Amino acid sequence: MSGFKIKVPASSANIGPGFDVLGIGLQLYLELKVTIEPEIDTSSDPYHVLLTYEGDLAANVPLSSDKNLVTQSALYVLRCNGIDKFPSGTHIHVTNPIPLGRGLGSSASAIVGGVVLGNEIAKLGFDKIRLLDYCLMIERHPDNIAAAMLGGFIGSYLNEMELEHMEHKNVPLECILPRPSTPQDMIVSKQPPMNIGEYLQYDWCKKIKCVTVIPNFELSTDSARAVLPESYNREDIVYNLQRIAILTSALTQSNPNNKLIYQAMKDKIHQPYRASLIPGLQQVLDSITPLSHPGLCGICLSGAGPTILCLATEGFDEIANSVIEIFKQAGVQCDWKLLDLAYDGATVEQL
Repeated sequence: MSGFKIKVPASSANIGPGFDVLGIGLQLYLELKVTIEPEIDTSSDPYHVLLTYEGDLAANVPLSSDKNLVTQSALYVLRCNGIDKFPSGTHIHVTNPIPLGRGLGSSASAIVGGVVLGNEIAKLGFDKIRLLDYCLMIERHPDNIAAAMLGGFIGSYLNEMELEHMEHKNVPLECILPRPSTPQDMIVSKQPPMNIGEYLQYDWCKKIKCVTVIPNFELSTDSARAVLPESYNREDIVYNLQRIAILTSALTQSNPNNKLIYQAMKDKIHQPYRASLIPGLQQVLDSITPLSHPGLCGICLSGAGPTILCLATEGFDEIANSVIEIFKQAGVQCDWKLLDLAYDGATVEQL
């Protein structure tokens, strides 16, 4: 028997004004325990995988390798490198404490985990930057993906593709993660272009922890994007640009300026529009301040929501309980977690 374990952190993206730009890896991990035992019969799965799962909404997670996001992502990597299935006897046990559809990067963790899995199964030896090219062919927004793969506090953007690679830009997802109905001649088996994205890891003030308040309903990224406008006025764009320039430095200072960070984490690009989908959101953003809650540095939606991310140096319980009470008055129950940053990103341990 051979085996290994992959760990991929949860992530929070769209940090304050950093819509589609800033993300952080969080110490809440998707784990894949992979063993290969040839004597185990895996022939019932189309790609020779026995997949088991424990975690959030386990009853709703597909366990067929051609439908599960982790194994679909791995199969994309394998296919692009001349391998059409997993080794016979492959068992993947997924342990996932990351809430699904709540703005903590569950999809990004699954994609990163799957791409790392494909790299390990095929013994390709790709580094993380090359693996991110595969990830970005599946998920075109790099903020969560980069934070899950690289860890820490990350800024990212997509490069403009050269003309010879333009055919990769708008490939439908069903050609990369094929459905049973996808025609064989449309399924992508070419390696992705190099350097699709660029990434910068910022320092982070170790005094700042992450209070994540997690409402008990799912919000799909597609629904959250559908409420955003097609265009923005200049004032709102400048508002966010001014704040992101301050925020990326303010969060690195050894003695954080709570009031400065709080103001720099405000946003006019996505939160005002998504407030209609998240009961209580606007009141939370208006009511929870450094003045009312000493120790608070900043507050924002985590990703597309509905999770609220509060950055703080103290008073974690008071901050969380106040946010929970506002949501409760809006008819929404919540849980909360105090998390630190995951600085290593995705890791692999040989068993």
